[in-house]
Amino acid sequence: MSKETPVLRLARPDEGKRVIDFVNQYFDYKLPHINLPEYFDYYFRGEEGLQFALAELNGELVAAAGYLHTNRQPASGIWVSVWIAAPGHNGVGLELMNALPDLTGASFVSCNNIRPKTMAFYRFLGWTADRVPHYYRLARRGNYRLAHVENPEFLPVNGDLTLDGVHSVTRLEGLGLPPSSHLPHKDLWYLAHRYFDFPHQNYQVWSASENGRLLAYLVTRAVGPEQGCPVPVLRIVDFIGEDAVLPRLGKAIDQLMQQMGAEYADCYCWGIPAEMFRAAGFCERQEGDGAVIPNYLTPPVDDNTEYYFFTSQPENFTLFKADGDQDRPNLKVE
Repeated sequence: MSKETPVLRLARPDEGKRVIDFVNQYFDYKLPHINLPEYFDYYFRGEEGLQFALAELNGELVAAAGYLHTNRQPASGIWVSVWIAAPGHNGVGLELMNALPDLTGASFVSCNNIRPKTMAFYRFLGWTADRVPHYYRLARRGNYRLAHVENPEFLPVNGDLTLDGVHSVTRLEGLGLPPSSHLPHKDLWYLAHRYFDFPHQNYQVWSASENGRLLAYLVTRAVGPEQGCPVPVLRIVDFIGEDAVLPRLGKAIDQLMQQMGAEYADCYCWGIPAEMFRAAGFCERQEGDGAVIPNYLTPPVDDNTEYYFFTSQPENFTLFKADGDQDRPNLKVE
């Protein structure tokens, strides 16, 4: 008897509850962005309907993959947000993952924050899976409440560019997009949706220009006592522009840190060379080097966090902390 072939398809708009019930049945815990309606709608309900791909056997749901678009172009890249298979159907789940580009029309598939033990699955598909580097810059002070670095290094910073706040979508649209060879290509719809429309969290979008020409956007998130963090911290969560612009922002980033009294600034990024971050004044935290730059701050957790990812298109690929479904508050699900 031949093995039954699973049916791989996109979800219908009316299958939201079925998908939620399936994920809750087989995932380790209740995910906020699946179970809180405002998050589920924000992430997974787009103009074309419900952003899930499904695998069925005999009409029974055995695997599901939820995804997010990187822009509004027909062949945009997608971020996989949720991937779950019923017990005994991991092979079908992998088959569904491999079929995502054809099912969705996506030019490439990526995911931010995968479990390290699953990297072998994606490498089996011929994709790239790796750890996300973590960079930080300490403020000069006598003692630190959060960061622990035995021999702190204070790199010199230069930079001739300033950062101007972009406080509205109207201003964003008026500025347009800077030159960038990075993938995924983030268009104005993505930037507005991700940083101005995001529920329960505020971002600061900054522009850098030269002689009236837009060179880059830098996106930050400030964390401080009002969020339950004992001292302010500056999180750099996205950068849109050419790599060479980043070092030219070193002094401007330093000024942001000083203005808010930040103990440190940090950035998770894969794809931009470490020497670019170093030229901008940022050290790289290596696994096992003894430095502790806490990632969870509300409340603080005195430990490092490692992120891992995969992408089917590593050339020119760049990943930041806010990509995919990451950098969201961990709201409780009742």
